[in-house]
Amino acid sequence: MAKHTATKQPAPRHRQRTFPDNSLALSLYGEQGSNLKVIEDALHVSIHARGNQITVTGDPDAVELAERACDQIYGLLEAGYPLSPGDVEYATRILRESPEAALKDIFLDTLSIHSGKRLVTPKSLAQKLYVEGMRTHDIVFGIGPAGTGKTYLAMAMAVSALIREEAARIVLTRPAVEAGERLGFLPGDLAEKVNPYLRPLYDALYDMLSFERVGGLLQRGVIEVAPLAFMRGRTLNEAFVILDEAQNTTSEQMKMFLTRLGYRSKAVITGDVTQIDLPDKRLSGLLEARQILQGIEGIAFVHFSKLDVVRHRLVREIIQAYEEKDKHTGPRAADSGEPQPNRT
Repeated sequence: MAKHTATKQPAPRHRQRTFPDNSLALSLYGEQGSNLKVIEDALHVSIHARGNQITVTGDPDAVELAERACDQIYGLLEAGYPLSPGDVEYATRILRESPEAALKDIFLDTLSIHSGKRLVTPKSLAQKLYVEGMRTHDIVFGIGPAGTGKTYLAMAMAVSALIREEAARIVLTRPAVEAGERLGFLPGDLAEKVNPYLRPLYDALYDMLSFERVGGLLQRGVIEVAPLAFMRGRTLNEAFVILDEAQNTTSEQMKMFLTRLGYRSKAVITGDVTQIDLPDKRLSGLLEARQILQGIEGIAFVHFSKLDVVRHRLVREIIQAYEEKDKHTGPRAADSGEPQPNRT
């Protein structure tokens, strides 16, 4: 009879870490140890805090990663970073995915939005790549699921460029699929007609600038909203242009938009190729652009995954549930050709 040898589990490891500053150590721990609880749950370790010293117990690899997370988060606090409860979750997720990542390089990359309302920083490796892409490329595609910060960070970069006088205006556009781009029958001026479709862009604006300042910029035309169909025939000079929900552009619309770019302008195109709402199974302009524009100098593609979701924890779990469903039933016809999430 064959003998079955039980797999020997590694002995739990105990590591201690002492932090020099008591007040910063308490900020690291969080209210009633809430931050340490996040790290414990994410890495399956036990963390006991006493004074300015912690003891981490668990699997050796997990203990090492937890200690690294605590050290790096403490380093953010030393640098004056205003740590929020969500940041601990994002930081732990980043290190679990890429243990050698430097959190300071990500979280301290503050965008120049001097409104006093919001400190905008990347919250994942993909977001960091996205921000770097917008700094160094004239056309950037941000592709991935909802909640990954594609639109919000694009708006932050646009506002930053406007404040730093690197752009003279911001142009926001989005395809109005439900209305078939035929907005003339709706009451109001152009902005009022397209407002329902551009609401997420407005939400991001009001999160960064005061209501009065946004209103003044809109009134003077410094910030402009326009449905995609109204972009035809224009040349956009010295502008930061954002095309949102680009998965719902046709091939012709995407080509038209990309060829509007003028002197000293940038364009950011965001979309989720799993949420294509085009009628009659028409080819998405975003899918086609990804296929034919790869490798062109000056154009960057950044792909996000559910790991980059920075909304409520349940959003990631919802995305995961739908991905599991698609594994068993197959993706929708409009989604065919979607690669596994990656960062390029």
